[in-house]
Amino acid sequence: MASLSPPSSSLFLSLCFLLTAFYLAESQQFIGINYGLLADNLPPPTATAKLLQSTTIENVRLYGADPAIIKGLANTGIGIVIGAANGDIPALASDPNAAVQWVNSNVLSFYPASKITLVTVGNEVMLSGDQGLISQLLPAMRNVQKAITAASLGGKVRVSTVHSMAVLGQSDPPSSGSFAPGFQGALKDLLAFQRDNGSPFAINPYPFFAYQSDPRPETLAFCLFQPNAGRVDSVSGIKYMNMFDAQVDAVRSALNALGFNDVEILIAETGWPYKGDSNEVGPSVENARAYNGNLIAHLRSLAGTPLMPGKSVETYIFALYDENLKAGPGSERAFGLFKPDLSMTYDVGLSKSSQTPSTPTTTPVTPSPKPTVSQWCVPKAGISDAQLQAALDYACGQGIDCSPIQPGGACFEPNTVASHAAYAMNLYYQNSSKSPGNCDFSQTAALTSSNPSYNACVYPGGGSK
Repeated sequence: MASLSPPSSSLFLSLCFLLTAFYLAESQQFIGINYGLLADNLPPPTATAKLLQSTTIENVRLYGADPAIIKGLANTGIGIVIGAANGDIPALASDPNAAVQWVNSNVLSFYPASKITLVTVGNEVMLSGDQGLISQLLPAMRNVQKAITAASLGGKVRVSTVHSMAVLGQSDPPSSGSFAPGFQGALKDLLAFQRDNGSPFAINPYPFFAYQSDPRPETLAFCLFQPNAGRVDSVSGIKYMNMFDAQVDAVRSALNALGFNDVEILIAETGWPYKGDSNEVGPSVENARAYNGNLIAHLRSLAGTPLMPGKSVETYIFALYDENLKAGPGSERAFGLFKPDLSMTYDVGLSKSSQTPSTPTTTPVTPSPKPTVSQWCVPKAGISDAQLQAALDYACGQGIDCSPIQPGGACFEPNTVASHAAYAMNLYYQNSSKSPGNCDFSQTAALTSSNPSYNACVYPGGGSK
C-alpha cells in the first residue's frame, strides 16, 4: 500500500487557517442568551434544550440554579452559567460549609454532563445600597471558589459576579472610562480575586437605555449599529461607529485605570425590547431586530472593539423568552427572541436552518436543479451624498476590505460618493450572511438582481436565500 506524502508546510498552514476560521464561524462560543424564569407560560426545559440546539447559541445564562433546566441541558454541549442569588450571599460568606453544600448541589450533581462554566455570585450587588451585602460579596465568592477548587474543578468552572453599567462614574469618552469613586475600593479587591482565578468581569451594557436618555435619530442609528457619522473620542481620537463598542471600551478603560488590563470582560446582559408602553421611547420590532441582529453580525465578524480588536467579547443577549411576571414598564416583559410556543418573535439569524439551506422533502430531486438568483445590495435612487457617505463610513468601519475603492483600486473610478458607497454597501451585505436586513442602511439601499460590476470593478454577488 503506497504511503501518503505529508502535506507541504504552506498547504498545512492553509488547512489550519481554514479549519480555524470554520471553527470560529461555526462554534460562535461568544454568543449566549439569558434564560429568565419570571413567567408562568414557559415551555418545559427539554423543549427549550431542543430549541437551543436548533440555533447557533452556544451558552445560556441562568439567574439561579434551577435543577430541571440544568439537567435538561445535559449532553447538549451548551455552556451554562448558573447564579447564586443575592439572598444566598450572607450564608455563603459566613459559612464555608454552606458554599460546599451549594456547589455540591448545584454544580457537582450535574457536571460534566451539564456543561457548567461559570457561577455568578449575586446580581448587581454593588448598586443594592446594602453595605453589609456589598462587604459580604467577596467572602462569598472566595468560599464558592474554594469549594469548586476542592472539587477539582478549578479553572473549569469560574466564579464571578454581575455589575450594572452604573458602577462606572464616567463612560464618555470611552478612553476616560472609570469606576465611580465610591465603588473603587470594593472593586479593586474583587478584581484582584478575579485576576488570581482567571474569571471575567461581567457587566450589563444596554444601548437601549442610552437611547432613551438621548432620543435623537442619530443616537438611534449609533445604538442600532446602523449607518451614522460616528462619534470621535476626544481624548484618543478613535472614531466609534456604535454604542456597544463605546460602552464596552469604557469598561475596558475603567479596568485598565485600576491596573487590571489582564481581566477579561463578559457581557452578561444586553438587548432591546420589541414593544413597550405608549410613553416609552425606542421599543419596536424593527429596532429590536436591528439591534440584536446587527450585534450578532458584529460579534461574528470578530472585529472586536477599538481597544480590543480581533476578538469578540463573550456576550449574552437578553433574553430567550419574555417574562410576563416581571414588574416595571411594558418593555420589561418584551425582550424575548422566542415565544412560549418556540416560534421566533423576530428573526436575527440564530437558526441553524437559516444559515444552512435545508433539502426540500416534498420536491423530487431532478437532474437540473433550479439555479440560485444572485443579488447585489445597491443604493436607492435619490439618496443624498450625506446619507451615502454615512453608509460608506459605516460599512468600511465594520472590517470589510474597502481597498478597491481607494486610490489605485479597481473600483476607485468613478471617484464619487455614490459609486464608492454602492461597492461598500454590497460588500458589507455579502459578508453578513446575505440577510435582507443587512441591505437596509437606514432605508437607503435595496437588493437588485442586476450585476452592478463594470470594467475591472467586480462586485461580489451571491445567491438569494
